[in-house]
Amino acid sequence: MKLEDFKSGIYRNQFQYKSFLPNKINQEWTWDDPRINVMLEKAIQALGELNAFSIIVPNVDLFIRMHILKEANTSSRIEGTKTEIEDVVKEADAIGPEKRDDWQEVQNYVQAMNVAIEQLATLPLSLRLIRNTHEILMNNVRGKHKTPGQFRTSQNWIGGSSLADAAYIPPYVDDMQDLLDDLEKFIHNDNILVPHLIRCALLHYQFETIHPFQDGNGRIGRLLITLYLVSNNLLLKPTLYLSEFFEKHREQYYDALTRVRASNDINHWVRFFLQAVIETSVKGKETFENILKLQRSTENKLMKLGRRAENARKLLMHLYQAPVITIKQVEDLLHLNYVPASQLVNNLVDINILQETTGYSRNRIFIFSSYIDIFKE
Repeated sequence: MKLEDFKSGIYRNQFQYKSFLPNKINQEWTWDDPRINVMLEKAIQALGELNAFSIIVPNVDLFIRMHILKEANTSSRIEGTKTEIEDVVKEADAIGPEKRDDWQEVQNYVQAMNVAIEQLATLPLSLRLIRNTHEILMNNVRGKHKTPGQFRTSQNWIGGSSLADAAYIPPYVDDMQDLLDDLEKFIHNDNILVPHLIRCALLHYQFETIHPFQDGNGRIGRLLITLYLVSNNLLLKPTLYLSEFFEKHREQYYDALTRVRASNDINHWVRFFLQAVIETSVKGKETFENILKLQRSTENKLMKLGRRAENARKLLMHLYQAPVITIKQVEDLLHLNYVPASQLVNNLVDINILQETTGYSRNRIFIFSSYIDIFKE
């Protein structure tokens, strides 16, 4: 089917409301819009350049955790959390009670992503894996009573306070399983010739339209983008996350999805999605370039430490994964007593690698702010 001929679905009467029944997507797709061809080429090139950094950056896995933390925080912010990246890199006991729930939601997202990536080594990207991921995402946070890990058994809605004033009402429960089965078949259908980025765009749209969970659909839908790209080897490492683009263009993001259902304009959504891939890939490449610059400047600073430089380098390997630390953690990490651990941290403060954040004389917390700043840009 041509994208230009796509019919998104129909509204069906269900008791006192109308739910949307989307058409299935498991078929071959073509298009006449030359803009999609050009954008698809640019997106594939940008992804390739981002993947190159996954190969050439030494110890690249050290930096993956911060990529995932940033995505977790941004995707959760789209859903209303208020944490900043400086919050989510901290331990639970350093988080104020007013942000504790938001912090936990972000940590759940990180765990959900990590477990899902691991499971892709042995499991296909499937409804089973999606449910497993959702169960982790919703564990012991707001929405925990909305059947984590289970597809919904009652009607949900988007916007408004009830079905009566909802902005969008997803498919009726009885129609949902058939749509999800079609979605899963589309992911793995090797008999249709559809470029992966186009398939991924359609996958995200259809998942958000089905809205199969009582809560957490937006986060799972955005997480699926990365999982799909990793599972199909378009991403060598999980370094591309579109949530920052979607948050920056939040109104256009929701409008593009709504526009498909309202006027069948799937081309507009595909172009928006490809633009997100292009811009996010370019920014991801810049992030790695800035990390390499920081590594070089930091190594020059460490040369001033003489005999302590070796332990400082070991500590830095940890800080690239978790850029907030206490002296007690340094003791445990490097097997040092308090005095040498404290001296090492103070040395890193003196050469402007670490900054103390509490202002206290005890229970101090130190942050690798120049590294965190890279992920705030």
